[in-house]
Amino acid sequence: MVSLSGLGRTVMAFAALGMVSPAATAADYPERDVTLVVQSSAGGGSDIFARTVSKELGDLKLVDRTLLVENRPGGSGAIAYSYTAKHKGDPYVLQTTASSFFTTPLLGQSPVGPADFTPVAAIAQDPYVLAVSAKSKYKTLTDLIAAKSISAGTTGVVNDQTILAALLNKASGLEIRSVPFDGSGDVMSAVLGGHIDAIFGNPSEILQQIESKDLRPLAVSTDTRLEALPDVPTFKELGYDIVHTQLRAIVMPKDVPDEALKYWQTRLEKLASSDEWKKNYVEKYNLQSAYVAGDDLESLFDKTTDAFREQMKAAGLIK
Repeated sequence: MVSLSGLGRTVMAFAALGMVSPAATAADYPERDVTLVVQSSAGGGSDIFARTVSKELGDLKLVDRTLLVENRPGGSGAIAYSYTAKHKGDPYVLQTTASSFFTTPLLGQSPVGPADFTPVAAIAQDPYVLAVSAKSKYKTLTDLIAAKSISAGTTGVVNDQTILAALLNKASGLEIRSVPFDGSGDVMSAVLGGHIDAIFGNPSEILQQIESKDLRPLAVSTDTRLEALPDVPTFKELGYDIVHTQLRAIVMPKDVPDEALKYWQTRLEKLASSDEWKKNYVEKYNLQSAYVAGDDLESLFDKTTDAFREQMKAAGLIK
């Protein structure tokens, strides 16, 4: 008969020899609340995504602990991404991604890039709407282009907004002076206050202001019109071959336990297929449904990096 203390010593000895599988504690994960880091300030598209994920996972009882949203804006995403990457092997830190996840490293302005993270899952793709203040003298995209030069807010030095601005410049000749802010909420305040001319915003960020008639939408960046904005044409309809959406994904630091990775992939897949998620996020904010994980997501990250690199080169943003 083995005593309890003797058994404990035996397990410790096996653990020291690497003979105890990490899976033995997998059922206990997570043993405490988990942090979901957001690279922008409160109120923006990434923040809304993170808080909706946290709320719906809890409401659907898909997680055993609370997913705590923590905003770490600044540095075109570099502050948040660097913070999360430093938690190598830590399964209690997750991170949202945005275009800055790809573009900031390409600019050499971040010490970390996609290769420094573990891809978990992408669960939506977010389109963009070009809009101006309802008080603006610009009534249509044609009016905007006729101005020859305008200013637009961005949430980083180079991101989806600056890519869209560069693409529109290349297609129409319109000069768009990009003004960087820490978060989409700050961009919104600037355009409503008349400090900048336009905003490229995700529906989740600007639909409320469009519905309240504080913003005037001019064009959308999808192949077809958005259901919530049936009267707003696409760039393609207006004669400009511009289609661009943002991937809504979650990553973890490198070298996290497989059990933790599988835990979140399983929960996020169930979330993405739920009626509540579709109603309260995808349909509410006019996104496109998606679920991509594992090697497929890593491949998609590689393709996204390549696409940004080519777009940035074409726009003259990098060599």
